[in-house]
Amino acid sequence: MAEPVKPRRYDSPRRRAQAEATRREILEAAERLFVRDGYAATTMAAIAREAGVALKTVYVAFETKSGVLRALWNLRLRGDQADVPIQDRAWYREVLAHPDPESALRLGAHEARLVKERAGGLFGVLRSAADADPDSAALWDRINREFHANQRTVIEALGPLRPGLEIERATDIMWTLNHPDVWQLLVGRRGWTPDEWEEWFVATLRAQLLG
Repeated sequence: MAEPVKPRRYDSPRRRAQAEATRREILEAAERLFVRDGYAATTMAAIAREAGVALKTVYVAFETKSGVLRALWNLRLRGDQADVPIQDRAWYREVLAHPDPESALRLGAHEARLVKERAGGLFGVLRSAADADPDSAALWDRINREFHANQRTVIEALGPLRPGLEIERATDIMWTLNHPDVWQLLVGRRGWTPDEWEEWFVATLRAQLLG
């Protein structure tokens, strides 16, 4: 007896592109609601309505509200939907390989500024979400740990630091100066421009790390 023919799974570049476009629309809708109404007050149903899709579509794509937030953070952090972590990005590898410490700091500062411009509205959302549910708290903790680890890798690649400055202390200095909380204070509250933040960041890193 012949085995039943399994239905062939239909797939196409066009369908994948449509799915990615829908996913992007959901994430952008969620970001608007998270920033406007707060993480706790935003429901999956509200995200579906804002995006103009069925509620089931949101659950299939992200499973949970914290899953939406995690995907949104990855999108804003990386600047696109490519699944390439920061440590494998070309600009990050260029920072690590640059022979001149000051130029490496300037390149890294510019990329840090671009990330903050993309993700600026999310920082407050991430912090408030960490108080709302354990999954989001774990995400915020992971973001901080990975951020610190990435800063340490840059510090280790810089070469000689100013006399008496150890790797761990230098990492803490860069992590603190580059932290989204500082960006929020200076740009968000005090009205600094991104250009002003970038120039201050480079100058302060140079003084603190290289002497």
